[in-house]
Amino acid sequence: MDVQQGSGRVLPFDVTHRLVLSIAIPMTLGFMTTPLLGLAGTAVVGRLGQPDALAGLAIGAVLFDLIFASFNFLRASTTGLTAQAYGRHDRHEQQAVFWRALISAVGCGILLVLLSPLLLWLGIKLMGPQGGVADATRTYFSIRMLSGPAALANYALLGFVLGRGQGRIGLLLQTVINGVNIALAIVLGLCLGWGVAGVAWGTLIGEASGTLLGLTIVLRSFAGEARPPRAELLSRAKLTQLFALNRDILIRTFVLIGAFTLMTRIGNSFGAVMLAANAVLMNFFLLSGYYLDGLANAAEQITGRSIGANYRPAFERGLKLTGLWSFGLALAAAVFFFTVGPALIRLLTTSEDVRVAAETYLPWAAITGLTGALAFLMDGVFIGATWSREMRNRMLMSFGGYLVALAVFVPTLGNHGLWMAMNAFLLFRGIFLAMGLKKRADQTFRLAQ
Repeated sequence: MDVQQGSGRVLPFDVTHRLVLSIAIPMTLGFMTTPLLGLAGTAVVGRLGQPDALAGLAIGAVLFDLIFASFNFLRASTTGLTAQAYGRHDRHEQQAVFWRALISAVGCGILLVLLSPLLLWLGIKLMGPQGGVADATRTYFSIRMLSGPAALANYALLGFVLGRGQGRIGLLLQTVINGVNIALAIVLGLCLGWGVAGVAWGTLIGEASGTLLGLTIVLRSFAGEARPPRAELLSRAKLTQLFALNRDILIRTFVLIGAFTLMTRIGNSFGAVMLAANAVLMNFFLLSGYYLDGLANAAEQITGRSIGANYRPAFERGLKLTGLWSFGLALAAAVFFFTVGPALIRLLTTSEDVRVAAETYLPWAAITGLTGALAFLMDGVFIGATWSREMRNRMLMSFGGYLVALAVFVPTLGNHGLWMAMNAFLLFRGIFLAMGLKKRADQTFRLAQ
């Protein structure tokens, strides 16, 4: 029987370590395949012996990633809304959430394709490539932007299956997208000699393959169910809710990107060696981010499902277990980086100056998983609960604290101060969100009764 939010009916379910890990592990593995794309493209173009092409590929990939990272709200909002409908056992609303998300994603993707000449012009102005580098950037960016509708549709598809707790399907989709991408980059870019264009076409076909597979899986799950009518899909109230949710998550994403961009810009003022050392050390934070993101996805699904089910014990248990795994793995990662960090630094760079600088600041990078664990976890909880306004506002508060930390620490402590400010930013994000958690949960579960 379908249950609408606010009906007061309680639909109990168990939250176990197995449930948490069934979502977190597949998504962590899926996230870990993503860096292989950059390595494959770099290796393919690098073997062609064309420095301009390699530089153009790097710039084009950065521009693309910067634009599409801004649309991660499509995945996040879909997960939260789907999980809540899933918790209510409301299959009709699950399907309605999916179609709204898919329509929004494809519409945004088409708009990006139409705007791609303007975006390319702005990107060239921003990054400043010249000659052959600029030509390679144009080639890569122009082809890859054609994947916009498929790439954003994959955000909606991934958000939907995660909202249902189907981590293995999420892993399958990520594996297909990235696997096809890598294979075709090698075949088209290297074997057929298409170079940068081959890498871009491989990416486009990979995204399209993931979309087709995802649609096949999701639509098959709707077999025998009536599709929501157009009037329901285009309901003003539902679209307003979706727009507000996406807007808040988008603002939060821009602030997050701005924080890391600011760190890079300030690091650049310390010279090329320090900038390179910081770039090497950021890989340690990114590695920690893979499992923290996976656990945040688990928190999203369990939180949304518990709110939809109006079952607070599952909410509390999910928070406890995802927190236990997040902090436990963050501590293990910190010990690992302190122990083998110098060896990893030597593996990542051959420059002795960069190695020495990176080892000096290694402790700050080694603890980023610990200082960021609560932030990732709280992001997952607030996204799953669709408490987007609070998440947006507290992100802005955290960014304000970050600016103060930069102003206080950097002038006197230099690069040590920069890393101190970044760790403070991670702590601010987690603490500020956690401070409002109980009050918001009390309101949500009380309203559902």
